Amino acid sequence: MTRFLTKSRFKLAMECPAKLYYTSKPEYPDQSATDPFLAALAEGGFQVGELARSYYPGGHNITTLDFDEAVEQTNVLLEQEHVVIFEAAFRYNNLFIRADILEKNGNSINLVEVKSKSFDGDDAVFIGKRSGRIAPGWQPYLFDVAFQKYVIMKARPGFKVTAYLMMADKNKAATVDGLNQKFELIKADDERTYCRTVGDLSPEALGEEILIRENVDDIINMIHEGAQRADAQDAEFESWIEKLADHYVRDEQIYVPVHKGCGSCQFRCTREEEQQGKKSGFKACWLSKTPLTEEDLEKPLIFELWRGGLGSKDIITCLINDSVWFLKDIREEYYAPKNGKDYPYLSPTGRRRLQVEKTRDNDRSPYIDLEGLKAEMADWKYPLHFIDFETAIVAIPFNKGLKPYEGIAFQFSHHRVDRDGTITHAGQYLNPIRGKFPNFDFIRELKKQLEGDEGTVFRYATHENTFLNIIYKQLHESGESDRHDLMQFIRSISRSGRDNVEQWEGPRNMVDMLEVVKKYYYDPAMRGSNSIKVVLPAVLNASGYLKQKYSVPIYGKGREIESKNFEEMTWIREENGKVKNPYDLLPPLFEGVAADELDKFITDPKLADGGAAMMAYARMQFTSMPAEERKLVEKGLLRYCELDTLAMVFIWEYWNSL
Repeated sequence: MTRFLTKSRFKLAMECPAKLYYTSKPEYPDQSATDPFLAALAEGGFQVGELARSYYPGGHNITTLDFDEAVEQTNVLLEQEHVVIFEAAFRYNNLFIRADILEKNGNSINLVEVKSKSFDGDDAVFIGKRSGRIAPGWQPYLFDVAFQKYVIMKARPGFKVTAYLMMADKNKAATVDGLNQKFELIKADDERTYCRTVGDLSPEALGEEILIRENVDDIINMIHEGAQRADAQDAEFESWIEKLADHYVRDEQIYVPVHKGCGSCQFRCTREEEQQGKKSGFKACWLSKTPLTEEDLEKPLIFELWRGGLGSKDIITCLINDSVWFLKDIREEYYAPKNGKDYPYLSPTGRRRLQVEKTRDNDRSPYIDLEGLKAEMADWKYPLHFIDFETAIVAIPFNKGLKPYEGIAFQFSHHRVDRDGTITHAGQYLNPIRGKFPNFDFIRELKKQLEGDEGTVFRYATHENTFLNIIYKQLHESGESDRHDLMQFIRSISRSGRDNVEQWEGPRNMVDMLEVVKKYYYDPAMRGSNSIKVVLPAVLNASGYLKQKYSVPIYGKGREIESKNFEEMTWIREENGKVKNPYDLLPPLFEGVAADELDKFITDPKLADGGAAMMAYARMQFTSMPAEERKLVEKGLLRYCELDTLAMVFIWEYWNSL
């Protein structure tokens, strides 16, 4: 089978040319293939792509997966004087691309690459004002277009090719209701997800266009001429393309020294996968390019260093250049700012020092600043309210008047702790209605649950505050009769964003438990992460109090600790001497469903992180989901979000018990 350098493989090579050798090989697992956040972005891209095609009625869609057939069909269509082709295919030597939208007029071709990225209409965003280089956030998109234009120009040299990016215009509001409902996700027989259109797609039904075409030809020409280079590029553009294609076709790895990007390499193996005979691309690179052994790569490496508060300082590159590989060997001079300020709590430098020293000394005991923590907790007022939001950013608006990528808050969970220690899953909200914009009902229900007292409200990280600011702005622009009351409530429990016209900090501004963790608590088991998904198992393993309390089924409906979604739950379950992560105890969405019924379902059966929750909600909105699947997904979302706020309660209980 002929191997082609396609645009997806070219984009992968832009991350790291060494990855070309590992891609599409079953023995090298690609962890990004199961990343729910990436999958959700991809599915949003399907919808944006289908909307873009709707703006070109009469376009011809090339659906064949056979490369030769696709090129032949494209060539036949290009014989027409005027034609629009979707997925037009071009081959030049061992390069192959399919163009999202190709518009031919005589000897001119408009190459339109559709991206599920937002654009605010400012041309200057493509090129950094100080650097004069393509802004990092735009580099993958523009080089993708440059690759496509290069292949078309080589394959059809008689045409004048002009390149465009087509993106969602954040300044354009939808002028019709239900626009997103016209682009429905389906799972086909080949297990791939597709987008199909539903109903009337006339210009009147679609309303004013919310996608913008931006001419990027000048920048693409600069790339071709060598005036703009990609981070991974090691030669002039044409030579670089030829090198990538040559190595890929011969299945020969391109030598790339180890670098800071290795820390996020997706070609890694779990222990279970290695036992099944799978291989790690990350390990293969590091074993061949460093003096490290297989045993060494099991030790904490430099990538685990927590780098919060360091700004743009590139520690990892400095460490690699100095041949420092292990966390335990990092000296303070690498991570301590030259003009560090004093903190009344654990400083970022102090936190890194703890991490390095505890690793060096094989000290697995947690660090807790009990006095600082006690002083912090003394200001908290009962009843305590623990809140978690589940949200989505929707490319195509739900309703008239909303803009692309408006924030959608579709769910929250609420645990309450009374002064006497009583813990209750006090409330929740989930919008299951397809096509309904939920934000205003969401905030009404949150207000109803929190306005009855002056107790302290908690969140974990900035996400909830960010979305309260988003909803505040949406309310301000709305015609809701109670918007002023709702806006006042938002001000009471949040802090304004820096770019807000109005500035406030509410009397009940939510306490960020992540910041409390950073100031007063560190456990080596967290391995440089402060994510609640990592802090939770660390806390459960460290706390004898929690182990004893939750090793029996006291949690559930009608149990000692009241739940809205669990009948009976024992949260402490040990395996190989360690407490299992409670998120791994969540039951599969479709537990007990017959195998032949599962074939009809489109949702991933495992729901254990925010990306999976966002994706499950999106599929409830954008697919013709069977009623049984919809009911099970709702149940799974409610359980998942409930555990998020219970996790915050567990952390509070641990600290309180000390």
